[in-house]
Amino acid sequence: MAVPLLDMQSITKDFPGVRALDDVNFAVDAGEIHAICGENGAGKSTLIKILGAVHPYGTYEGKLNINGTEQQFQNVRDAEHAGIAVIHQELALIPEMTVAENIYLGREPRKFGIIDRSKLYQDAGALLSQFGLDIPLEGKVYELGIGQQQLVEIAKALSRNARMLVLDEPTAALTHSEVDILRHILTQLRDKSVACIYITHKLKEIFQIADRATVLRDGRSIATHSIDACSEELLISQMVGRELTTFYPVRDRGSDSYDGIEIALKVEDLYTYSSEPPNLEQINFSVCRGEILGIAGLMGAGRTELISAVFGAYTGKWEGKIYRDGTLIKIRNPRDAIRHGIALVSEDRKRYGLILDSVVVRNMTLVSLGVLKELTSYNIVNRDLEYQKSNESVDSLRIRTTSLDIPVKQLSGGNQQKVVLGKWLMTCPEVLFLDEPTRGIDVGAKAEIHALAAELADEGVAIVLVSSELPEILGMSDRVIVLHEGRITGEFINEDLTQEDILRCAAGA
Repeated sequence: MAVPLLDMQSITKDFPGVRALDDVNFAVDAGEIHAICGENGAGKSTLIKILGAVHPYGTYEGKLNINGTEQQFQNVRDAEHAGIAVIHQELALIPEMTVAENIYLGREPRKFGIIDRSKLYQDAGALLSQFGLDIPLEGKVYELGIGQQQLVEIAKALSRNARMLVLDEPTAALTHSEVDILRHILTQLRDKSVACIYITHKLKEIFQIADRATVLRDGRSIATHSIDACSEELLISQMVGRELTTFYPVRDRGSDSYDGIEIALKVEDLYTYSSEPPNLEQINFSVCRGEILGIAGLMGAGRTELISAVFGAYTGKWEGKIYRDGTLIKIRNPRDAIRHGIALVSEDRKRYGLILDSVVVRNMTLVSLGVLKELTSYNIVNRDLEYQKSNESVDSLRIRTTSLDIPVKQLSGGNQQKVVLGKWLMTCPEVLFLDEPTRGIDVGAKAEIHALAAELADEGVAIVLVSSELPEILGMSDRVIVLHEGRITGEFINEDLTQEDILRCAAGA
């Protein structure tokens, strides 16, 4: 039997107070695309950090073999020399440097001891051309969208002639066309006997491109399957340890006519003015108490700009009328929105939703300290009540944390998202904006967030859901509005609505 390119045997890794990996076994063959599946906190990121020597030899138990030879990587450079290239979710690019400079950073071609910029750009151009990447070599990285930055990171890894490419959530920020480019690249690498370890929460991607999949749950390796011999249902049940009969809760879809007194939020003639598109034009919509209003559209359609403006977080100039319970209100900043019972779970939780170096309890009460009077007295925080309410949120949202006093950055992505939700729910909002609330989290956490949103709607909260995933829009929304280049091009009652209906409007039809 052929020796696998990578063979990780009995890997065990402990952190203070928690065992992240427990006797994990994982193997990958040359020229194989091998997916790793698991909920947030299952141990996926820890496993690849051991492979990439972020956690060096001696900090874990077990063996890491490459082509049958045990490796004892002391640092990331050792792993790179062994042909392992890891692309983490947090990109390691220098924004002020050009694309070409980033690709060969630290490995620039030299002539007489001086960087040969002509060859640097020539080599970078040849590399991008080889893999069909249309990215401006002399453009600064900060000028690129997050999807193109991800492709630059991949090109950087390819420039090292890696034998093994590890991708952690590679398509989370990519457009459909960029996802197609990535698939083409991985197919080319497979033909060159390069192995790929592919971590994603999007199960459909696994069945489209992977050869095998390994399931991790609670730090243990549960099973490895050939993609041809398994199903989504099997992977999900092994990932969460139970069967999920549906991703979306069954609820009353509401009515196509709403009594005006039930309208929680109404927006009239909203326009935005910015030097960078998209600009919103004549946006009119309303959302009722107990309703989930879905906002769909392609990237760049203006979805985030819309809810940012209503929440007072839009950085450019805008105008329009906003009504709460029929009363015209002025929202100049997020503080005004919060005062009027509006909350926003932003799409980028790490940038806008959390203070990563701060502890869980501080993040949990970040907003409510200025809203709930019982939490403060004469500007002094009632710490006992603060911890009590935070513990209640942790229990109700099933947040996995060893303590309220650990930095929130130590939690998995799904649990970080639950902290953001808990932070806003503590303010008892009447209107809740959810911008890509399940991006980058596992199927179990998705199902919990879907159930929570449905429960809040049943309690009378008006919810506006922005999502790039059309099944989520269709599965959760009572009504759907569709944006195209800053305009509303369609509005639907969610009865017999299809993805094709939405896509036609999203494309401007």
